[in-house]
Parts: sequence; structure tokens; C-alpha cells
Amino acid sequence: MPYWSLYYHFVWGVKHRLPLILPTFEKQLHSAVAAKAIELGATVHAVGGIEDHIHLAVSVPPKIPLARFIGEVKGNTSHFINHVIEPGLGFSWQADYGVVSFGEKDLPFVVRYVHGQRNHHCRGREIDKLEKVE
Repeated sequence: MPYWSLYYHFVWGVKHRLPLILPTFEKQLHSAVAAKAIELGATVHAVGGIEDHIHLAVSVPPKIPLARFIGEVKGNTSHFINHVIEPGLGFSWQADYGVVSFGEKDLPFVVRYVHGQRNHHCRGREIDKLEKVE
């Protein structure tokens, strides 16, 4: 196996930014995001978000194109919500997503940012580059 050390921050939202990520299933959704990423060979560093979007700090192996990776994570999780967690909700993700790469030295900062989403949004302390989807 080749050596690789790649770090990415993904963000994507609910279609029309509707607040459909309910507290009743938020943790299950985050677990499903992590499980699919791991199934694809990634290392998950953090999953977080609020009612209308998700953040994922992850190391994705270079053999997987990033667009395919995030497409599979989004597809799997919307199916999970609509068929397991909340049938009839009509849940879907927006087509776009944002991704930025960062260095290993920034990993603790990005993990804190992802885990602190509710706090950042309540206080208006979002970082534009890490919130940008389109």
C-alpha cells in the first residue's frame, strides 16, 4: 500500500437548506456518514453540523476521486434517512458541496471546528472558507 497523508474538510447542505436534520436522528446520521466514509477506505476525523448542513473532516485515499467519494457518502446517507430513519420525510441533499484541503498541523483546529458547529452558528463565528458550498 502506498503512503499517503491527505486531509480534507467537506461541507454540504440539505436541499434548499431546509432544517431537516432533526435532533432525533442527528447522531445516527453522523454515524452513517462516518460508516460510509470508512467503508470507502477513508479515515474519519470528525463529523458535525446543524439542522441544515453537515461537515466532515476526513482523510480520503488518493485512489478515490473526491467527487465520487462525496457522491457516495451523500447518496448513501439520504437513502438511509428516507428508508430507515424517517420514511416519508422526502429528504435530499443539495447537489453541490464544498471541499478544502488542509495540512496535518491544522487537523486539531478543523476537528474542533467541525465538532463545535452549533456553537459557531449560534455565536456567528463561522469560518467562510469552511462553510462555502458553491
